[in-house]
Amino acid sequence: MSADKFYIDKELSWLSFNARVLQEAADKSVPLIERIRFLGIFSNNLDEFYKVRFADVKRRILINQEHGTKDNAKQLLAKMQSESLKLNKEFDELYSELILEMARRRIFLVNENQLNDAQQVWVRKYFKRQVLPHITPLIVTDDIDLLQFLKDEDAYIAVELKKDGHSQYALLEIPTEHIPRFIMVPELKGKRRKTIILLDNIVRYCLDELFKGFFDYDELNGYAMKMTRDAEYDLSHEVEYSILEQMSEGVSQRLTAMPVRFVYEREMPQPMLDFLCKKLKISNYDSLNPGGRYYNFKDFISFPNVGPKYLENKAMPPIECADFEGYGNSFEAIKAKDILLYYPYHTFNHISEMVRQASFDPKVVSIKMNIYRVAKNSRLMNSLIDAVHNGKNVIVVVELQARFDEEANIEWSKILTDAGVQVIFGSPGIKIHSKLLLISRREEKKTLYYAHIGTGNFHEKTARIYTDFSLLTSDQDIALEVRKVFSYIANPYRPVNFSHLIVSPRNSRKRLYRVIEQEIGNAKLGKKAALTIKVNNLVDNGLINKLYSASQAGVKIQMIIRGMCSLVPGIEGVSENIRIISIIDRFLEHPRVLIAHNDGDPEVYISSADWMTRNIEYRIEVATPVRDPRLKQRIIDIINIHFTDTLKARLIDKEMSNSYVPRGNRKKVRSQLAIYDYLKNTEKQTRKQLQQQSIDNAATY
Repeated sequence: MSADKFYIDKELSWLSFNARVLQEAADKSVPLIERIRFLGIFSNNLDEFYKVRFADVKRRILINQEHGTKDNAKQLLAKMQSESLKLNKEFDELYSELILEMARRRIFLVNENQLNDAQQVWVRKYFKRQVLPHITPLIVTDDIDLLQFLKDEDAYIAVELKKDGHSQYALLEIPTEHIPRFIMVPELKGKRRKTIILLDNIVRYCLDELFKGFFDYDELNGYAMKMTRDAEYDLSHEVEYSILEQMSEGVSQRLTAMPVRFVYEREMPQPMLDFLCKKLKISNYDSLNPGGRYYNFKDFISFPNVGPKYLENKAMPPIECADFEGYGNSFEAIKAKDILLYYPYHTFNHISEMVRQASFDPKVVSIKMNIYRVAKNSRLMNSLIDAVHNGKNVIVVVELQARFDEEANIEWSKILTDAGVQVIFGSPGIKIHSKLLLISRREEKKTLYYAHIGTGNFHEKTARIYTDFSLLTSDQDIALEVRKVFSYIANPYRPVNFSHLIVSPRNSRKRLYRVIEQEIGNAKLGKKAALTIKVNNLVDNGLINKLYSASQAGVKIQMIIRGMCSLVPGIEGVSENIRIISIIDRFLEHPRVLIAHNDGDPEVYISSADWMTRNIEYRIEVATPVRDPRLKQRIIDIINIHFTDTLKARLIDKEMSNSYVPRGNRKKVRSQLAIYDYLKNTEKQTRKQLQQQSIDNAATY
């Protein structure tokens, strides 16, 4: 904790979250291949941590030195380093354990020294045919600027060529963009085992194929290494630069940004390590981590299951929403009643189909959408292009500052523009993070609006692994305010008011404070007062202080926070009425939900915004009230199921202990599976009601 006992440093809280991910890799009840994939998730998370959070603290230190100011940045960096090294040690131990577990099931992940004679021949042939065309060594000399060449998204093998006691160095990029990282090696007939070798080890085994005939050496050795760069960038503010050009420049700048972490195989000779650190300008504030022989462990997220099906999670087929059934098209269904989808339990195809229908529906006049992250081969984007071809007015707001997705969004913006879509980029400095879709339709000589407001991105792939809510409504009070949000995006400095939607940075802080203060007022009147909050991150001090005030007034607060949490629950006289859990399981918990008791008439909101200062003050975010009593109760039920979890729920406390919620005598409940069953049953009951209505209508006639 920081010196102030009421707040936990968000960076340390983030590392505590990643420790929960590592707990899943350690959990023996999780299928073996899924445990290995959690190692990949942990590694991918840690990469981003260094690019963003570690880099930010390092920058604070350098700025403080330049201006002669002081804060806790140096002490914080030391704590971050210490905790990260501790987690890396646990990671290495878990990896070794899981390799043995796979071997017990006759799945062998081998290195280049564990190949039999026949496999050695096969590997050399594979290297010459498949790998060699994609590898060109970079010879590292005193004159070469290594920072200009190294990518922080790739793993490398640093090669030492020794001759008569002298060493020359070269770098080899592992060509995973062209060749799979995990390669099945043929086994002898009759052998009931599966053998996998990493592409890295094929390159190691065939080093001589690369260098012989070009260099004279007595000894050839390879060592794994990887560098992580600061992911921030400075945009040019020249007037003649368009936002698209500025963002393209920013992505290029990231490729040459200064390193913040250098990880290397611990067997690397000290002279080689010293030489590389000097070339990469590694400073005292950078993270220098010795480790094993494999980096870019994020690829293990896609580790193949070559064994029995039980080694990975049992499939959970997406559920079809019954509310669409019995109608001629999506718009008739939404006009009849609001529809709530919850991914990945519900299929994302409902959204794709609605936009496909809108692309040719003669009644549809216009389609407006804002995108933050979209799939590489997006059906939605293709439908928008089809809509333009069919004479629809299509406007797409593309967020070019979506971290790590900038290049994909730049590319989509060009494709959409070329197709005739009107593309808007918003204003520099204000990210557009809302998840909105608005379709206008001429019906009976007037225009009606159909709106989508969600907690997650319009991304077909992540909709299969992220939990997120989507509200589809033809409630004109809400839909017309969504229309105002699009106007606000185009002109963010023009005054605008919202009566129903909570919109950052326009009114979010004021409206969230008002909801909390309403519960405080009820508590002071002796009424039942309660707040239920589900977010990814809670680090805004203003909101934390409001929650502390609510707790002191007697408001019962329960929260589900997946990631960072700076609030400290359980402080006597301050936060003893606050209880927080975190759920880490097969799906990534992503929705943001606020439920206020409101004297027995609950207010329920779903939102795109986390409770972070950036989301409240510096992004365009949208929360909507859920007005349909049936859907309000459904969200309350889903959130309550999470609080019954006795298998995957961890307590958030001031020690960041990540202890599991005590099960006691309660039955085993895994909330994500229970929610799937709840929604399946809900849809089943809806279909029964529809069938009964159909029977009753037939009897009437």
